[in-house]
Amino acid sequence: MTDLITSRDQALRFEHQLNQIVIGQTAAVRHLLLAVFARGHVLLEGNVGVGKTTLLRAIAHGLGGDYQRIEGTIDLMPADLIYYTYLDASGKPRVDPGPLLSHRERLATFFFNEINRARPQVHSLLLRAMAERSVGAFNQTYHLPHLQVFADRNRVEREETFELPAAAKDRFMFEISLDTPTDGAVLQELMFNPRYHDTDRLVQEMGSGQIAYYQLNDVAAGIQAHIHSSDKLKAYALALWQASHNPAKFGIRLADVDMAELIQAGASPRGMSYFIRAAKTRAWLEGRDNLLPEDLQAVYAVTMAHRIFFSPLYAYRKDELMPQLITGILAQIAAP
Repeated sequence: MTDLITSRDQALRFEHQLNQIVIGQTAAVRHLLLAVFARGHVLLEGNVGVGKTTLLRAIAHGLGGDYQRIEGTIDLMPADLIYYTYLDASGKPRVDPGPLLSHRERLATFFFNEINRARPQVHSLLLRAMAERSVGAFNQTYHLPHLQVFADRNRVEREETFELPAAAKDRFMFEISLDTPTDGAVLQELMFNPRYHDTDRLVQEMGSGQIAYYQLNDVAAGIQAHIHSSDKLKAYALALWQASHNPAKFGIRLADVDMAELIQAGASPRGMSYFIRAAKTRAWLEGRDNLLPEDLQAVYAVTMAHRIFFSPLYAYRKDELMPQLITGILAQIAAP
């Protein structure tokens, strides 16, 4: 397992560097690193100017490979991801590959900014590319074996936006929230240290291609095969998943909530698979070859919260109730 040990050392150095570029976001950085090595797509949510784009640029730069970014707009069409048309210098019409096809096998990081501004038809094409890591166009199939999608939603502005449906959210391994730092020292550093005022220079400080993007799939497969779990831990993981469907069965209560009416849908089997993949990756980063309850607990919220859907009676209180539900599940279900 020398390769996994070497990869872990590289991953931890990478994490340290990311935390020097985007300060005050250590939890988000750790979750993004887990997603990279578990090969899962990520949905980001946060206010404007908290460092989402800088963090993703730094990740793309550190992994090497090619990076593409597209802006979600109301007039964006599915074809805009595949090709774009224009008139060349001689006035003749031309068709060139779009953002999903322009780099093909070298495309490693794809950033969809403000995905909720794009139409559902655009979401559908992107989801197919995420699931199959390939795109059909021009009577051919183009493979994108190293594609990892990061999509972000602006939580403040809701005009001209389309809420992602359950099927779309379920394709993302994690939903990670980046909040404005509250630590006074961090805020002063961001305000007064010129280092953080030049994003381009800041990202370039990190060496490119420190972790070979084309090896990540093999590293991820090795992690999943190397980390083992006990029967008791498997039963614990199953209970955590079942609680997302029927929390009342496990004695979980929330104030002023009829628990029998709270849940419309719990986490999917795909979500359970992502949950275990992420937990195993955390165990590997912690230098172990076995799963512990804290590995499951550390990734439960970012893996499960966007897969639990409340009934219309309580959906408007999601921001208030979801953290309480997650906390209640982790507190009520006994770890082995």
